[in-house]
Amino acid sequence: MNVEATTIEGVITFTPGIFEDHRGYYVETFNQRDYEAAGVTAAFVQDDISVSRKGVLRGLHGDQKTWKLVSCLMGEIYLAVLDCRNGSATKGAWQAFTITDRNRLQVLVPPGVANGHLVLSDRAMFHYKQSEYYDPGSQFTVRWNDPSHGIWWPVETPMLSNRDRGAGA
Repeated sequence: MNVEATTIEGVITFTPGIFEDHRGYYVETFNQRDYEAAGVTAAFVQDDISVSRKGVLRGLHGDQKTWKLVSCLMGEIYLAVLDCRNGSATKGAWQAFTITDRNRLQVLVPPGVANGHLVLSDRAMFHYKQSEYYDPGSQFTVRWNDPSHGIWWPVETPMLSNRDRGAGA
């Protein structure tokens, strides 16, 4: 497992090893010991999956208590993270990653950091492990194209939910 820090405090990327042969490939997507060795102490309690088609943008969403370990099980996504934590040395900073079912990149998103993803392939399956059970009352949403954050997205008119269309933070 390759572990790398990012430009945003607490956001870490993981790239698991891939065993490939004539039959296909095998990837171990989670091993508690590997994440603990990298300093991750979050205990994950819930796994979620969303499947979307090309051009769908989900987010930016977050809360103040949940760690998320995100990956793409099928297809290709563009993931953006935005530090919304008061007192963080990287507050207001954003970073983007291209995550595919072939590169198997995983991104650890700390509490207070919003994340959103845009589907680049015809379809994609987004997977995330959460350290807390989903609580809709604790969520915050940041508008995907808020000019005060300057996040670059490779799309001009994405498909959005009502929540994401009218969000502001």
